[in-house]
Amino acid sequence: MKVLVACEFSAIVRDAFRAVGHDAWSVDIEPTEGDPKYHIRADARIMLTAHWDMMIAFPPCTDLAVSGAHRWAQKRADGRQQRAAEFFLSLWNAPIAHVAIENPVGWMNSHWRKPDQIVQPWQHGHGEQKATCLWLRGLPTLVPTNVVDGRAQRILGMGESKNRARERSRTYTGIARAMAQQWGERVRG
Repeated sequence: MKVLVACEFSAIVRDAFRAVGHDAWSVDIEPTEGDPKYHIRADARIMLTAHWDMMIAFPPCTDLAVSGAHRWAQKRADGRQQRAAEFFLSLWNAPIAHVAIENPVGWMNSHWRKPDQIVQPWQHGHGEQKATCLWLRGLPTLVPTNVVDGRAQRILGMGESKNRARERSRTYTGIARAMAQQWGERVRG
């Protein structure tokens, strides 16, 4: 199966799909932290008309996340929020049958539609809390794979740093494996 992982620099989800036998590629304006052989450094929108069986997208959330709601008025006024929402929806409207878009709780939940699912790292082997919304088309909701104790909030408590946004945006490996195993089998099968 051909899988596009849009807006992913970490290669975590891409490599989870590759590990179970799919032809998965990441695309992001940033260089990848993984094998560059399977990464396209570009705006994800240029890849949407190629043939893909599935796309998992992680559009930037800086201007949409509820954690920045105190700045929404400014972001609306200068157009950042509108551009972020339009980018999100351009991914959603891609001519791809199986689509998942990930973003935190935020503007899209209340101004577009509720997500199909909210997953937590602790449902997939990581003792942490980080509500992650998934909007799904042609894909089932994820079934928890390894519910663990512990509800640490490392992400919320992360101090300011130049890499904070990158670190906050990483997908947990347990969630990536669940996506690859559950969605990969569903679409392939």
